[in-house]
Amino acid sequence: MDVSYILDELNKPQRDAVSMPSHPALVLAGAGSGKTRVLVHRIAWLIEVEQLAPFSILAVTFTNKAASEMRGRIENLLGTPVGGMWVGTFHGLAHRLLRRHWQEAKLPQHFQILDSDDQLRLVKRAQRSLNLDDKLWPPKQAQWFINARKDEGVRPQYMQDSGDINYNQMIRIYTAYEQLCKQSGVVDFAELLLRSLELIRDNPELQQHYQQRFRHILVDEFQDTNELQYAWLQLLSGGKSPVFAVGDDDQSIYGWRGAKIENIQNFTQDYPQAQTIRLEQNYRSTNTILKAANALITHNEHRLGKNLWTEGAEGEPIKLFAAYNEVDEAQYIAGQIQAWVEQGGKREETAILYRSNAQSRVFESTFIEQGIPYRVYGGQRFFERAEIKDALAYLRLTANRDDDPSFERVINQPTRGIGDKTVSIIREYASLQGLSLWLAAQQLLQQKGFTPRAAAAVQGFVQLIEQMAKQSARQPLHEQVEYVIDLSHLKEHFLKKEGEEKGRDRIENLKELISAAQAFEYKPDEDHANLDSLSAFLSHAALEAGEGQGDAGEDCAQMMTMHSAKGLEFQQVFITGMEIGLFPHQNALSEAGRMEEERRLCYVAITRARQLLTLSYAEQRQLYGNTLYGAPSQFIHEIPDDLIEEIRPPVATWDTHSSALSTSPPTRHNDSGYRVGQRVYHATFGDGIILDTEGSGSSARVQVNFDDEGSKWLVLAYANLSAL
Repeated sequence: MDVSYILDELNKPQRDAVSMPSHPALVLAGAGSGKTRVLVHRIAWLIEVEQLAPFSILAVTFTNKAASEMRGRIENLLGTPVGGMWVGTFHGLAHRLLRRHWQEAKLPQHFQILDSDDQLRLVKRAQRSLNLDDKLWPPKQAQWFINARKDEGVRPQYMQDSGDINYNQMIRIYTAYEQLCKQSGVVDFAELLLRSLELIRDNPELQQHYQQRFRHILVDEFQDTNELQYAWLQLLSGGKSPVFAVGDDDQSIYGWRGAKIENIQNFTQDYPQAQTIRLEQNYRSTNTILKAANALITHNEHRLGKNLWTEGAEGEPIKLFAAYNEVDEAQYIAGQIQAWVEQGGKREETAILYRSNAQSRVFESTFIEQGIPYRVYGGQRFFERAEIKDALAYLRLTANRDDDPSFERVINQPTRGIGDKTVSIIREYASLQGLSLWLAAQQLLQQKGFTPRAAAAVQGFVQLIEQMAKQSARQPLHEQVEYVIDLSHLKEHFLKKEGEEKGRDRIENLKELISAAQAFEYKPDEDHANLDSLSAFLSHAALEAGEGQGDAGEDCAQMMTMHSAKGLEFQQVFITGMEIGLFPHQNALSEAGRMEEERRLCYVAITRARQLLTLSYAEQRQLYGNTLYGAPSQFIHEIPDDLIEEIRPPVATWDTHSSALSTSPPTRHNDSGYRVGQRVYHATFGDGIILDTEGSGSSARVQVNFDDEGSKWLVLAYANLSAL
């Protein structure tokens, strides 16, 4: 049989993986090493050479797009349809199982799937059935709790009373929610996988059928599987059908959302007969970029190990730009993009990567100013983000009480007991009387047009806006913005409503709005001579929001977080904000395992670049409403010097061992015996990190940011600090 069309295009490790005997395999596929090609050709090999029917192959991917692409490429390679082969995402395949066996799964035949919004509404209904206040028990938090437990394969009846009031209340909500799902004949996304696992596990005949049917199971992006997904795969394989797992432990960057890197690290222990094949030849990047990635990732322990290489060009050195501040950083990158276009390149071949969404603001502002079309990939522009719109609406109301859109946006944001019915009363009265909503609300309060409860809530909102306006009137612009954000309790609202990860991103964006106000230069002109600084800033924000991203099909520079960049590649990549505390993120400095995931994220970012790579950091950065002084990221120092070309040497002498972003300039020389970034212990205040030092001898002082007590200046002669 001529199988040359399956093997000829492949390198030796790829051929070994495609043509290996029928036993478990772990294919460690480095970035740009052709893993999709291997999966496609492996399936073609099984069908053509091993004579397996497509019916007996199960291939699992992480996106519907990848599943569709895989099926199309298999059919193109074989020249024939592969009907009967199961190719899809975990959720898609689980749904297929449940539709086929709805009775055994104890579901109605025409069960419906809840999307995220529908699920949240049902969680709210469950909480109402328990007489729980949404303010005290945010439904979004309960939704996450339920989905996380399902991803772990845990039902509420098997969860033990922990003595924790919050945890026990979540169990009650989970139980009530499950009952409502059963009554309504609906399932959520997490339920699809858990219910299908229980279906196969609890029905021996079905289990035997599918374990015999699926003679080969292939899995893409195996490093991103969670606990339940891996259990599902193990159950279907039954220890008999070989699992062909393709992944890269060095690109495992989703631990924060449940992915278990242990799944790929322990695969050969779970399948002792598994053969490991490494795909190390890279078809994407220059050798210089690959050397940098290899050197960086070797600093992680417990790796399965591989070394990327290429037959391609050595490539240009990696550029390292030491910016004076975040504006200097953005302007330099804008200039590089303009130069790239002048040399015949396209803007869309360029990606600007950042660790935090809040960093996009300065790039957006700079690109708008310089006329560079751009697109924020996988996210919204800064001034279009919900939390920014909320804060701006509060600010607009302080400047103009008759701003009806702003009034409607924040009258119950965060929730303060003003329901749709109360807002409708205000709206109808305003329409009848020809008044703004603000004036209508005030008149209704005077006329006792609300129920006592609604009146108290509306009165509280009116007083809040008046207090914001009065107290912030004489403050500098950035302090006005900060005061309004604090008084609105938007930060607490988003943290409670959306949880630690998403909530923190929104809080960072709100803090960055303060930075935007601080950086805003109000220069009155003939048209705006009568505007105060707040009104001018609000006009500026509206105009920037109105600029819009580049049109579909327009040649635009790409801006995105490093997480969003996974799976993509660009001719030119800028990795920005490489300061300790920003990247690696501050949370990674103290949480076990997080630093290695941050380094893997940097590895992913580096390997997105095909031809040119630039790393940048700022000596000082206006971010989150503060001026921050951060040492260059240790990730920069983990790349060999001979691979790097410094564009501008740093002006200051930085302490490269600092482990945090400081709000004070780094001290170049001191005789305190302590250094910026050092962790210390105080008997009263606990653990903290040194932000600054000053003075000498008996008058020497240190500024310490304590984990629980905040920032304090201490005289060393009396502080009795202990180094950690």
